[in-house]
Amino acid sequence: MEPAPHLQTLLKSLPEKPGVYQYFDREGKILYVGKAKSLKKRVSSYFQKEHYENHKTRVLVSRIHDIRTIVVDTELDALLLENNLIKKYQPRYNVALKDDKTYPWICIKNERFPRVFPTRKMIRDGSEYFGPYPSGKVMNTLLDLIKSLYPRRTCNLALEPEAIARGKFKVCLEYHIKNCMGPCEGYQDEASYLQTIQEIRQIIKGNIGELIVLVKRRMLEEAAAYRFEQAQVLKERIQLLEKFRSKSTIVNPSITNVDVFSIHSDEKAAYVNYLRVLDGCIIQGHTLELKKRLDEEDSELLSIAIAEMRQRFQSTAKELIVPIMPDVEDLKLQMVIPQRGDKKKLLDLSTRNVHNYIREKEKQQELVDPERHTKRVLEQLRKDLRMPETPRHIECFDNSNFQGAYPVSAMVCFKDARPSKKDYRHFNIKTVEGPNDFATMEEVLERRYSRVLNEGGDLPQLIVIDGGKGQLGAAVSVLDKLGLRGKITIIGIAKRLEEIYFPGDSLPLYIDKKSESLKLIQHLRNEAHRFGITHHRSRRDKGTLKTELHDIDGVGPGTAEKLLSTFRSVKKVREAGLEELIGCIGQAKANLIYKHYHPENSAPQG
Repeated sequence: MEPAPHLQTLLKSLPEKPGVYQYFDREGKILYVGKAKSLKKRVSSYFQKEHYENHKTRVLVSRIHDIRTIVVDTELDALLLENNLIKKYQPRYNVALKDDKTYPWICIKNERFPRVFPTRKMIRDGSEYFGPYPSGKVMNTLLDLIKSLYPRRTCNLALEPEAIARGKFKVCLEYHIKNCMGPCEGYQDEASYLQTIQEIRQIIKGNIGELIVLVKRRMLEEAAAYRFEQAQVLKERIQLLEKFRSKSTIVNPSITNVDVFSIHSDEKAAYVNYLRVLDGCIIQGHTLELKKRLDEEDSELLSIAIAEMRQRFQSTAKELIVPIMPDVEDLKLQMVIPQRGDKKKLLDLSTRNVHNYIREKEKQQELVDPERHTKRVLEQLRKDLRMPETPRHIECFDNSNFQGAYPVSAMVCFKDARPSKKDYRHFNIKTVEGPNDFATMEEVLERRYSRVLNEGGDLPQLIVIDGGKGQLGAAVSVLDKLGLRGKITIIGIAKRLEEIYFPGDSLPLYIDKKSESLKLIQHLRNEAHRFGITHHRSRRDKGTLKTELHDIDGVGPGTAEKLLSTFRSVKKVREAGLEELIGCIGQAKANLIYKHYHPENSAPQG
């Protein structure tokens, strides 16, 4: 079953990142929610032949009209988000969670001498809940380690001061095996117990670096005592803790009912991502595109999007997490611009989703209209380099030599931001001796553009020199000499910090490392280097092979080339018989070669 054209385009542009995907039918009704380690691979697999044997999957695929995705940080986050969305929408083609199974949490109970225990039920009594944990094994490993490090009570006794003073309670087995320090009989005061709880709280929150160091020390001690099974158990716990170290940004029980918005805008449109957070879980995600009619400010566009999203999704949240203050007055709403913490992580996640939406949209446009993508990249390059015209024709130069020997230079040509390999050129350096990049650059550019001018060829709009101010200065002197200064934009790119140099400007230009225009310049530079170094190695290898033949009096480059072309190596020339040599290079030269390699024999003179 071939997907519709618009779905084919969408499938090609999906990111290879973890996240959740949602299938919708023509009426906009959600059909299915799934999680994926790689959204691109997983979603694409539904439209391949192996799924057609399953009738239900075949029917599902036939009804898909739209696909939406939410990108998250990890596969575990995708699992939690998928669970929340399935519970929220109960799509027809998902497994029904009839038992309403929920993920486990760690609870620090709101009571004197607080207990720390796992639970699947949250009670709003002031207790602290941390999680949820996608795996009970991860949570139990953490609790086991906490138990071994911090003795604490597990009983549910009401440890009021009067009851303890009356001696109402007696210590239990947990005290005698050192899992509890006996607060029920007053053997541990409340202050020291709360200090322990504070340290446990920090570990649960993810500040477990010191804990990992401690467990590693214990693991080494066990190994040193040849208790390898115990050491292996600790090693596995360390590995699980390392995975747990980064606390999920998908949920936080302290964030109960919040809307999260992020915005990105360009000259033509604005994109606003919306995440709805309820009881610490993301239950909805959507990106809205707003076409600009006038030069609206982001604050105004954000306020329009907030009104639209809250009405569309019927949100009742009183707190909004935003990147900037929107142009809206509503005393009932609390606007928060977080700088750190869990709310900042939610805002960052929303920002990543809006950027992912834009990248997917650009990829789809590139697949449908590649020329449009090219125009955008070249236009951005024109703006970054402050050029008077779009650089549709670019040439880049790079020099190569080996300790001054076998110097070559390479020129690659890009037209419409793509390599034009038929226009690539190699230059064997003729007038420069020794390693002199500046003089080499002068020779190559003069040879190149003198010929272009003489033959009436097309000049580039942009010349890129692989090097800093020195190489650029040498190239500019050639343009002055040929009368091309000011007619062609020329820049140098220095490798170390990717600095862009302009003629006569001592300060470099730094283009955004993620910019498509810088990536195009880097592609040019890398292609010139690859093309040049390939030719340089070939020339150097040939020169190395011919050195021994050149040492023979009377044997010139032409003879050496002919011998190597026939016998393929100096070794085979050395081993060749006289008749074979005569057949290749004639009687006189053959006698010289044969006598050189076989001085003990008297070669006939013919």
